[in-house]
Amino acid sequence: MGSSMGRRERLRLETTAEIKKVALALMATGGPDAITLRAIAREMGMTANAIYGYFATRDDLVTTLINDVYTSLADTVDAAWSAALKYDPATRIQAWACAFRNWALANPEGFRLIYGDPVPGYRPPEGGAAPDAAHRVCTGITALADAAWPQAELRYADSNFDWSDFDPGLLDKVRPAFPHLPPAAVALALRIWSHLHGLVSLEIYGHLQVQALSPEKLFREELVQLVRSLDLAPEK
Repeated sequence: MGSSMGRRERLRLETTAEIKKVALALMATGGPDAITLRAIAREMGMTANAIYGYFATRDDLVTTLINDVYTSLADTVDAAWSAALKYDPATRIQAWACAFRNWALANPEGFRLIYGDPVPGYRPPEGGAAPDAAHRVCTGITALADAAWPQAELRYADSNFDWSDFDPGLLDKVRPAFPHLPPAAVALALRIWSHLHGLVSLEIYGHLQVQALSPEKLFREELVQLVRSLDLAPEK
């Protein structure tokens, strides 16, 4: 009996993984509105009723996908940050940024799911689809500014940002983790994020490949200039 239950559970896990894989593949070819349980069932040769045994609604599936994708990203950039030399902020920033780009290139459908066009009609659960992972990525981005702040603080001494300039939800995430940082440092974190996210988004959506024969070279040069703008010495 125990062996039989084990096989059933294994088959269920395999089918669940395949459902998620097919959903992302449909999104890659047809956009976010292509994710429907009926379409997935057709692709897998299942009946619509059968697939409802795995996910009661389309939104349940999308929530699971977002949680999986966000957690994968958070694990990847956290690992890169932890592995880099703690006393070398430039190396840590570049390691986090390169890990983010490499993850996006390896998971383009996942990147589009969490940072691209929203799934039409999707309603996330209360608290968000992946609150823990999203919090980790958000604080990770702020950690980039925190690492640079001792060197960059004088450059931003005349900043006129105050806490009222930011969304309260963002502040709920970053202020407890970095109580010593001023509003100017949070603004710096958002500017760093815009540099990294902008180039990666252009690459994922295919907008750089014609103009730049080596998007990686462009990204790394952007990192070098970004680190220099923070009064840090970039990693060679």
